[in-house]
Amino acid sequence: METIVVACPHCKSLNKLPKKDEYKKAVCGVCKGNLLDNKPIKIENAAEFAKIVKNVTVPVIIDFWAVWCGPCQMFAPTFEKVAQQYPLKANFLKVNTEEVPEVAAQFGIRSIPTIVALKDGQEIDRVMGALPEFQFAMWVDKIVQ
Repeated sequence: METIVVACPHCKSLNKLPKKDEYKKAVCGVCKGNLLDNKPIKIENAAEFAKIVKNVTVPVIIDFWAVWCGPCQMFAPTFEKVAQQYPLKANFLKVNTEEVPEVAAQFGIRSIPTIVALKDGQEIDRVMGALPEFQFAMWVDKIVQ
């Protein structure tokens, strides 16, 4: 049976699940949180980022942002809303470039917001700037297929 590995949006633990087209219920094995509640995961440090990126088997969508960035603040609700549409299809990560600068440097982030998509730990696409919800959702659709 084919499986997927996703990070829990509540406790960041890795969870292995059978791969299905649709899930009625999925619960984290550690915190018992709902894995279908696909909210963005706030990355605290480079080690946490590396653990998630190296182990999850679904695409990873990363929002590089900072508190002082107006466009980042405007884009944050869009990122969160679109993330909810892709439970167990992608993990959405938020990386504050001020708090975790080594991860931003690893990806050569020079302007924010920058959204990076990874598959199997490798960058497959990126967009810069605060996208409208419809455009961002279309971009994510392309990534998760």
